[in-house]
Amino acid sequence: MRQADLFSTMPALTLQAGIDEAGRGPLAGPVFAAAVILDPERPIVGLADSKKLAPERREALALQIRERALAWFVASASVEEIDRLNILHATMLAMRRACEGLALEPRLALIDGNRVPPGLACAAQAVVQGDATIPSISAASILAKTVRDADCRKLHEQYPQYQFDRHKGYGTVIHLQQLKLHGPCAAHRRSFAPVRDMLAELGS
Repeated sequence: MRQADLFSTMPALTLQAGIDEAGRGPLAGPVFAAAVILDPERPIVGLADSKKLAPERREALALQIRERALAWFVASASVEEIDRLNILHATMLAMRRACEGLALEPRLALIDGNRVPPGLACAAQAVVQGDATIPSISAASILAKTVRDADCRKLHEQYPQYQFDRHKGYGTVIHLQQLKLHGPCAAHRRSFAPVRDMLAELGS
């Protein structure tokens, strides 16, 4: 069934959850996913792909989403799960956890990207670039991103030498320099090539 056909067959008041993730690419920290069911009676102006928004705007919208959505939930998959399952399967796990955590059970889950997490209890549709076109997915992307950023600030407090508050765990020049200087910490994903190669050099 084409995406447009699926949407057209759903009743107007069907609860639709948008789901998106944050943190697939970084070298450290959990991967996060959020699920949001928006309230059509309480619209939120300015929802967009979280990557296109300034940090201050993301935080303001995240507050509105928590206040106005019919239901929302943020879940994660740990570094250990990422290393054991691989990042794709860990991301799917976090998405499923986010959907399962909703206080209301959706009839349809709209997933950003081209894959649907296995094991969802409702109908689901993948939407490529959905974070830019589907408001509920945009809202999910904002929640996932802001929660992950907060987690990176906590990682910075725990491991200040890596400067997680600056690069958010991504493989920037600064991060790679600090990784080479200090070696990986417990928050680093050992299955990711730069960390794996560093451990090999250290003989770990």
